[in-house]
Amino acid sequence: MARLSNQSVRGGPPGVSARPAQLLSSVARLVVHALAGLLAPNVCAGCEALTVHVFCARCAATVIRVDASEARGVAHGFAEYGGAVAEAIRRFKYAGRPDLARPLGSLVRRAAREAGLTVDVVVPVPLHPKRLAERGYNQAALLGRSAARELGVPLAARALARSRDTPRQATLAAKARRENVDGAFRVRDVAAIRDHRVLLVDDVATTGATLRACRAALAAGAARSVDALVLAVSR
Repeated sequence: MARLSNQSVRGGPPGVSARPAQLLSSVARLVVHALAGLLAPNVCAGCEALTVHVFCARCAATVIRVDASEARGVAHGFAEYGGAVAEAIRRFKYAGRPDLARPLGSLVRRAAREAGLTVDVVVPVPLHPKRLAERGYNQAALLGRSAARELGVPLAARALARSRDTPRQATLAAKARRENVDGAFRVRDVAAIRDHRVLLVDDVATTGATLRACRAALAAGAARSVDALVLAVSR
């Protein structure tokens, strides 16, 4: 493992998906952050300090890289979950910051490149429609878009569906996490994954319960193989 040296931000603007009931507020939030990104200098994804990199020097010192070519537990990853990476993910997911998809996506692209992955399609871990409506976007889909661009393959954002609204995994112990997501996913677009090498993308792998449940659903849908890539892996 190694501490992170600053990396320049690369990647395109994030996409958005939202249910009609939440569309207006979600679009307004996205417009505000898009305009802020155009008018203001680049800022640190962890603390908002001015920087030309994903993280400022102080935050970069807290980032512990992992070997992306070796899957830790059930997924390849960019860094350990902690420090500035954990703070950036928290803001990305829970503070209405889809604009962070661009800098964090550049780290996912780097991890995908370093892992030497060979896949046919990228599939993000889905949110339940209720959670998607509340948040206005699926953070895994935004990161998955970056991975798909890096690997030159399509993003099948709707290939998987979450069939029930499960409690947040972060609030549960390891055994409860497994039970929480067991059977919670199904393949919605069989043609997108049948006989394909699938790369499953999410933001964080902690116990791996969510990724394993998604793998099981993809295998049942006749995926040829399933690999996984996340931005951060838990210690």
